[in-house]
Amino acid sequence: MQIALREVHDSDLPVFYRQMNDPEALRMAAFTAKDPADWDAFAAFWQRIRSSADVVRTVLADGDVVGSTAVYGVPGEREVTYWVDRAYWGRGVATAALRHLLTEVPERPLYARAAADNEGSLRVLRKCGFRVTAQARGFANARGEEIEELVLALEG
Repeated sequence: MQIALREVHDSDLPVFYRQMNDPEALRMAAFTAKDPADWDAFAAFWQRIRSSADVVRTVLADGDVVGSTAVYGVPGEREVTYWVDRAYWGRGVATAALRHLLTEVPERPLYARAAADNEGSLRVLRKCGFRVTAQARGFANARGEEIEELVLALEG
């Protein structure tokens, strides 16, 4: 499978919206929008990040839109994020996409956060060189409760 990144197109947004409303994916990601089914909030979020200085990319697998990835935030505190369609979990897509993104954004350190029980995401981050630096608790909208979260860093 060929994994590539490209700029986000307007036609990607309905795909992202569907992916980000998958109940199992929401539970796994945990830290999501308050109401992922709110199209207007979703569209406003994507308009804001696409017009920002953040690096936002669509993830393609053999030419098909399968997710998104980004580096966002202020210098020195920038974080990575990614979302891959559940049909592609466990197939190396997120790892390959994140590796591509990390070559596009050479600044370090970069940070990431993941629910402590999200083994898939933690595995992706570790494969890409991130290391756990802290534990925290935060309210997870998708779970309706406060949960453990790990903070990871990728140093220079």
